[in-house]
Amino acid sequence: MSTTLTPDAAGLAPDRHDIELSIGGMTCASCANRVERKLNKLDGVAATVNYATEKARATVPDGMDPAVLVAAVESAGYTALIPRPAVPEATDTGGGEEPDPTAALRTRLVVSSVLAGPVVAMAMIPVLQFTYWQWISLALAGPVVVWGALPFHRAAWTNLRHGAATMDTLISLGTLAALGWSLYALLFGMAGMPGMTHPFELTITRGDGTSNIYLEVAAGVTTFILAGRYFEARSKRNAGAALRALLELGVKDVAVLRDGVESRIPVVQLAVGDRFVVRPGEKIATDGTVVEGSSAVDASMLTGESVPVEVRVGDPVVGATVNAGGRLVVAATRVGSDTQLAQMARLVEAAQTGKAQVQRLADRVSGVFVPIVIALALATLGFWLVTGAGAATAFTAAVAVLIIACPCALGLATPTALLVGTGRGAQLGILIKGPEVLESTRRVDTVVLDKTGTVTAGAMTLVAVHVAGTEDEDAVLRLAGALEDASEHPIAAAVARAARERHDTLPAVEEFTNHEGLGVQGVVDGHAVLVGRPALLAQWSQPLTGDLADVAHTESAKGRTTVAVAWDGAPRAVLVVADVVKPTSAQAIAQLRGLGLTPVLLTGDNRAVAESVAAEVGIDISPNTVIAEVLPADKLAVVRRLQAQGKVVAMVGDGVNDAAALAQADLGLAMGTGTDVAIEAGDITLVRGDLRAAADAIRLSRSTLRTIKGNLFWAFAYNVAALPLAAAGLLNPMLAGAAMALSSAFVVGNSLRLRRFRSTSI
Repeated sequence: MSTTLTPDAAGLAPDRHDIELSIGGMTCASCANRVERKLNKLDGVAATVNYATEKARATVPDGMDPAVLVAAVESAGYTALIPRPAVPEATDTGGGEEPDPTAALRTRLVVSSVLAGPVVAMAMIPVLQFTYWQWISLALAGPVVVWGALPFHRAAWTNLRHGAATMDTLISLGTLAALGWSLYALLFGMAGMPGMTHPFELTITRGDGTSNIYLEVAAGVTTFILAGRYFEARSKRNAGAALRALLELGVKDVAVLRDGVESRIPVVQLAVGDRFVVRPGEKIATDGTVVEGSSAVDASMLTGESVPVEVRVGDPVVGATVNAGGRLVVAATRVGSDTQLAQMARLVEAAQTGKAQVQRLADRVSGVFVPIVIALALATLGFWLVTGAGAATAFTAAVAVLIIACPCALGLATPTALLVGTGRGAQLGILIKGPEVLESTRRVDTVVLDKTGTVTAGAMTLVAVHVAGTEDEDAVLRLAGALEDASEHPIAAAVARAARERHDTLPAVEEFTNHEGLGVQGVVDGHAVLVGRPALLAQWSQPLTGDLADVAHTESAKGRTTVAVAWDGAPRAVLVVADVVKPTSAQAIAQLRGLGLTPVLLTGDNRAVAESVAAEVGIDISPNTVIAEVLPADKLAVVRRLQAQGKVVAMVGDGVNDAAALAQADLGLAMGTGTDVAIEAGDITLVRGDLRAAADAIRLSRSTLRTIKGNLFWAFAYNVAALPLAAAGLLNPMLAGAAMALSSAFVVGNSLRLRRFRSTSI
């Protein structure tokens, strides 16, 4: 519990240090690559940029001014800030809830959808085309293209200033071109005449185009792409929530002892050397050493391990753990950013920022696709002008090229599959946080399983009662349960809970005494009862002998906790308490093996416990597949070591100490029955707390990824196949819009197939 995490663990050279930047203005993974390349061009800088978290982490030589990094990012057309260091005392700002960063985008999407709906309907359904309908369409479509698509126009302008082109460039060009030609046709052509109709015909004609308007294309494309961006932004919104959840484990105030007087002060005022009081049920305010009292400390919120730790005078304790027993007085040894909680927060943050980049297929192709389309549109315009076909015909053909290539279906390919896949997953207790996690599931070959709360139930349970001779098991539980019911120890609670399941009421206890670290004694129904460690019975000259001694030795060797029971001068029974394996864990391990994964058990418990659990659930027992006695920082190191060996690692865990490993893993699966920080650090949350859901999550993720790839292929296929027709002047832009709508319909229909996904565990 006293492990100190140091910067050396990160492997940094002594003359180098890390600087973190918050990056603004990125709209796709290619933006992150551009910033990363810009930073890495600086002498001595090694940087990674994470699009999902919108952060850059740079290892720089000592003495380098952070302003140099900021200037490099700004020279690429983006913004950069050095965030204030996050420490536990900064968690309670009193500023209310954090504003929703997607609110503005949601407003833009809703307004654009309301305005674009009638425009598309009037263009596609001739019966709705009343007199002057085209001018109403212009009034509705104009704000959509100008205001709704403003983020795309801004990004396109920024890219243009820096000699780059992305999908934003194509969206901006396509929508503005469609709007511009529509304005030309309305003001100077035949499209503005009263009674003009716009038949929806899939015909290939070559004309001057001055009677055609493409407002539905401009407004529809804008709305579809806004929807895609909004769903993507939602999936990224909680990227930094793991760090906040971790810091919020800390307390806000503390009862400090100064000059013998106890008073409550904000934890930010606590100084090293201060003594503070921790009552039963309270969290320990900061790292320190016990100077008065003894108790059992529940570290499960921080370590994920269910067995409480006995502490007494001189023992170290860690902030954010819970005092489960008696009153403690603790002397603070580390406060603020020096505490283990804060250091674990930095581990989570570093693991998130350093996670491997996942490039979306559309963004990878856009680097080549967008410039080619723009060049083709310009070439088409020039060709028809040179051949004397007229400006209207040339411009119509060029607009058709831009519109047929405008990535409406590309914008829908990922979010629609993700929405259907995640919606189905939610019904099955599987929460997938975003498309960026899916690609890893296809390549994962190793799954690391935290033991407590993941493979096991995560709570102490009475698993066996061994009685001496002809003693009655119910009578043993009745007396032992009554005495343990008076104790606050979690192991005692497990015994008392089992006793209540067999007996409606438990007898009263007289002369109750707690023996520090050994057990309890008292008088129950006239019997002098002892319950606790075998050593307690030995102190009272009632040692375990014969079969009871053998049972205690055997169960202890398995890593289980043995509780000896004696009364009236003789040992009567041995109770066995353990964190039991979940009933479905063995089946889940078999399913994970069926997916081609190698399961690895990872735990802070001793090796005997770990091997016992591994044997029970079907995990091979070897040093590579059963890793025991690991400290919080070691779990992250284990994942990194496996990755260094070429493994693609999935991590399943539920404790705060799993958070950094979950963030570092290629795929993090957090049990929903665990801590908030573990859930936020994971890529996928298993709400049911059933390990079989991990296999379902990987199957669903792989299916969703296959659907996204299929969507992207057909989105390109529809558009690319029609590009030659558009360039040849044989494709009316209206037909281009129809083809684009058809590709979008296909993408949606293909995504809906994910609704048929079935779980193997429900």
